[in-house]
Amino acid sequence: MDLSDLVRRTLCILAAAGAFAPLAHAAEHVTLKNGFELDCVRREVDGERVRLYFAGTTENSANYLEVDSASIQRIETVPDAPVSSAAPTAIKSTIDSSEAPPTAAEMHEMLARAGEQHHIDADMLASVVKAESGGQVHAVSRTGARGLMQLMPGTAAQLGVADSFRADQNIAGGTAYLDQLLTRYHDNVALALAAYNAGPGAVDRWHGVPPYRETRAYVARVIREFNRRKQMTMMASAK
Repeated sequence: MDLSDLVRRTLCILAAAGAFAPLAHAAEHVTLKNGFELDCVRREVDGERVRLYFAGTTENSANYLEVDSASIQRIETVPDAPVSSAAPTAIKSTIDSSEAPPTAAEMHEMLARAGEQHHIDADMLASVVKAESGGQVHAVSRTGARGLMQLMPGTAAQLGVADSFRADQNIAGGTAYLDQLLTRYHDNVALALAAYNAGPGAVDRWHGVPPYRETRAYVARVIREFNRRKQMTMMASAK
């Protein structure tokens, strides 16, 4: 991925330069023993470590998740990298507002700006937004989380977000929160996303991705959407 930014921190996803072999046509679906699942376009074994390369890897940038080989439960070949079709996090209701939602271009600019500030890939932020709210600025979850990145009122207040329904403030706050979680979990994206969904207390209590179906599905959904975006970028650049 051009997780180059997000994962400049490594997140276990590292951005590195170098020459790489051509991408395989078939993707692989990898299931880890901690329940986390992801798709990769190829993998490399280095001793007891395995690098799982995401879609978007090019000759100039490699984006991958590095794991212990012993942590892999199984690997299945799939014909093509799957495209996420899962619905976003359940939304109870929306709030009417006379304020026009941002255009796609404006949203992209907000995500890029926030990502640059926190060294997080804008496509990762966009994937979180899609999973959290489906891109609905005024979304409210059944638990009271609000806005594009579904900030709880208490969290929003701690992050200095005055209005969670303003796209720019919500994205800035949500990105700052994700940045905090990435730092807390040493750039382990799966754990950071799990904490974003279930709370850091749950991740700490289970010493990993909590065994909650919703949380595991959420983490997988975000990663798949991120892969899809990178794959689309790669296909567009190849034309």
